[in-house]
Amino acid sequence: MKPANRTPGTPQPPTVIIAGPTATGKTDLSLELARRFDAPVISADARQCYKYMDIGTGKVTPDILAETPHYHTSSLSPDEPFTAADFHDRFLEWSREIAEQGKPVIVAGGSTLYIESLIRPLDQLPPKNEANIRELERKAEQDGLDSIQNKLREVDPAYLERIDGLNRHRMFRALDVWMQTGRPFSSFHSNRPLSPPKNMLVICLDRDRQELHDRISRRVDQMIADGLVDEVRKILGMGYDPGLQALQTVGYREVIAHLHGEYTETEMAAHIKTGTRRYARRQLTWFRRWEQVTWILQTGKPEKKIADKVCKMTEELAAEA
Repeated sequence: MKPANRTPGTPQPPTVIIAGPTATGKTDLSLELARRFDAPVISADARQCYKYMDIGTGKVTPDILAETPHYHTSSLSPDEPFTAADFHDRFLEWSREIAEQGKPVIVAGGSTLYIESLIRPLDQLPPKNEANIRELERKAEQDGLDSIQNKLREVDPAYLERIDGLNRHRMFRALDVWMQTGRPFSSFHSNRPLSPPKNMLVICLDRDRQELHDRISRRVDQMIADGLVDEVRKILGMGYDPGLQALQTVGYREVIAHLHGEYTETEMAAHIKTGTRRYARRQLTWFRRWEQVTWILQTGKPEKKIADKVCKMTEELAAEA
């Protein structure tokens, strides 16, 4: 199925968002849909956008990228900040480019903030206050990053629940907004109802808990076998600060602790699995709050069957446009 270039006046092709907790099968489903529509994929993963972080983020292989181009994959250096608002703005550019080719826009990923920026209007945030950021940096240097996390837990526990670990950049920004406005950062994008465009289909994948945990365990074992420790060692050897928000992701921070002698390799693997399961629970908790979402419970590897269902739904969307 290869759609022709879009002609002026024709309906906008549909957008399909594939969300869900980590290890539920989002990548496999997105690739199946991309092959059927001869379309690229926009990655809504807040870590796959970074160069050099390949194994630990579960990026698709170069062979797959050659067959199915991906936007927002390996496009930033690990020390470049990138926000949900940035993703929203870039998404508008990418989706226009894809839609002009007459193809559906396929988005796949588990970043709740990235995806929510596409389906829930954001209030206007105040610009970053550099004096606040410097004050927070001094506090983190003096009292440790845990002190920043504890402060955010006090003033905005809802937002802390959504971020992955000790994410320095996001915690600083959330506290900066609170210091300027007296409002929790989460209040700027949690009080409005979801309002996805009429031609947008939002799919959330889920799996039986034990099956999901087994998939996470196998994935972590495979990442380690594929050279995750060497990948992290190489990144640090390039001079990147191990405290970078990108490197404080589950998987990377545990390997860094292992390289610093804090964990054995067995302990490292166990901590990665535990951290990933916790992250999946946080994702699921947040996705379940969304309205106007189609939930699909997967068992095994049913990508083709689910793709059939999603294709039918996109056809219905297109017919209504």
